[in-house]
Amino acid sequence: MGSSSGQSSGSYDLSFKILLIGDSGVGKSSLLVSFISASAEDLAPTIGVDFKIKLLTVGGKRLKLTIWDTAGQERFRTLTGSYYRGAQGIILVYDVTRRETFTNLSDVWAKEVELYSTNQDCVKMLVGNKVDRDSERAVTREEGVALAKELGSMFLECSAKTRENVAQCFEELALKVICVYMYINGSFDKAGTMNKEPLNEGDKNKNGIISCLGSDQLWIFSQIMEIPSLLEEGSSVGKRNMLKQKPEYQASPGGGCCS
Repeated sequence: MGSSSGQSSGSYDLSFKILLIGDSGVGKSSLLVSFISASAEDLAPTIGVDFKIKLLTVGGKRLKLTIWDTAGQERFRTLTGSYYRGAQGIILVYDVTRRETFTNLSDVWAKEVELYSTNQDCVKMLVGNKVDRDSERAVTREEGVALAKELGSMFLECSAKTRENVAQCFEELALKVICVYMYINGSFDKAGTMNKEPLNEGDKNKNGIISCLGSDQLWIFSQIMEIPSLLEEGSSVGKRNMLKQKPEYQASPGGGCCS
């Protein structure tokens, strides 16, 4: 049913479960294959569920992402519903050339998330795929941004075929998942600064990633907790625009080993 990315599944610091959902044919499987294997393929519709494992480094720490690719057909809904449980990140995918796949995000898929997700802190990202077919576009970027804000999601447009923004899609989601994880576990206060009081000894390794976030990343964290649609202007552009306005930041003592 599932497979790994072919990378060694050796040591990693944090492990997260990511879910890809959306109508059949929007390119969920192609998006995943493009990210895992650096190639784009035309794939048959997923039957039931599939998963792949990707090891990557974000914020100076090694992550293991188990990415579940779910079938979009209605007859598989009862089967795939159970896979929402425990997911730390959910990517809602639509095809920018098929408007019904976009409207179904709010009419169907957002309701599925609300019904089945057991993690109230789950990070959501809205992804418009197939921007390589821009002349056939049926959903504007502005509409995507608006829906992402409505759903409290991050937002990005990409192309599994050309691999435009594919890596950014998963990496930016992983960054926010890490930030939420750290916030929940007491690594940061709401302003995005590191707590002065250290966690107990048993938690240090689990939360060690906080010491490897530099001041720029801390600033992104403080913004990402308050601005769900961080990527509405594009991944790297959004970061650069934010950082241009970043106030002077003084790292807390003991932090920033990787800055």
